[in-house]
Amino acid sequence: MTSTMPRTGARLPAQRGPLSSAVCAALLLDSNAQVSLPGSAEIIEPYSEDAQLALYTCYELHYRGFDGVDADWEWHPELLRLRRDLERAFLSYVRDHVEPGNDAVAEMDGLCVEPVDGSGPSFYLKKSGTWDQMREYFTHRSLYHLKEADPHAWAIPRLTGQAKASFVAVEFDEFGGGRGERVHQQLFANLLDAAGLDSTYLGYLDVVPAETLATVNLMSLFGLHRSLRGATVGHFTATEITSSPGSRRLVQALQRMDAPNACIEFYAEHVEADAVHEQVMRHDVVGDLIAREPELEPDVVFGIRAADFVEGKLGTLLVDGWRNGLSSLRR
Repeated sequence: MTSTMPRTGARLPAQRGPLSSAVCAALLLDSNAQVSLPGSAEIIEPYSEDAQLALYTCYELHYRGFDGVDADWEWHPELLRLRRDLERAFLSYVRDHVEPGNDAVAEMDGLCVEPVDGSGPSFYLKKSGTWDQMREYFTHRSLYHLKEADPHAWAIPRLTGQAKASFVAVEFDEFGGGRGERVHQQLFANLLDAAGLDSTYLGYLDVVPAETLATVNLMSLFGLHRSLRGATVGHFTATEITSSPGSRRLVQALQRMDAPNACIEFYAEHVEADAVHEQVMRHDVVGDLIAREPELEPDVVFGIRAADFVEGKLGTLLVDGWRNGLSSLRR
């Protein structure tokens, strides 16, 4: 097999410890090289900067890859072994912090209840956030929104019937309804440009903390494992249900800040589209999936709660920093 060197515009990140250092050093070699990567005993803190960056780097090989990195590293056995160890540690950590449940309808109903005194980033930005804090928020979100809907798309071949058809319908909207200029990833790139930020794919990989990496790593972890397809559906459902009200708050914040139209447009698009997606996900995707495979209902609930857990950790980091006049970005 002939190795290929993709040109993606993304460079390997700066290492944050022995795990990410070992991964990045290996990726500079030919994929036929014999390498020995760290073992599970060396993954001490799965939510650390080092572990989350190592896992993110492994996952990125399944997306667009890195400039100068042999594309065949995607399926290198030793790298997959390390990725498995990182995944197991991360998944175990999340499960230890998330209560199990088995009522998906009740869980989705709970997501639809807007808190009176919400404390997350969108609430803060709407009420008292500054333009600089909003730009910082954009920086964090660039890691997901420049690959928006890609992690969840891996669930498509693992679904059947109405769940599959409706899941694809929602993804079709996320990918612009067949119009390249309306792909949500492109709309967010337009937002970054308008805000005077770097719209390059992975442009901010080196400055976002572990809490940001973990939000995207969780999606990749769920999406890449058929055994976690229920969790993927749960995660995607949580994303769609909470997106519309959160986006509405951000529109109000951006209007208060007199932000550029491209910034407002991105979130205004999500206010309308995701309100429709919520109903499709609730009834046609989750409803049909559970009817066909009732044993997956606890996994759907886990996906919803896991999404809330990792987003909560990131949200706390951001808001606590803003209240104290601090940035949450790495320097």
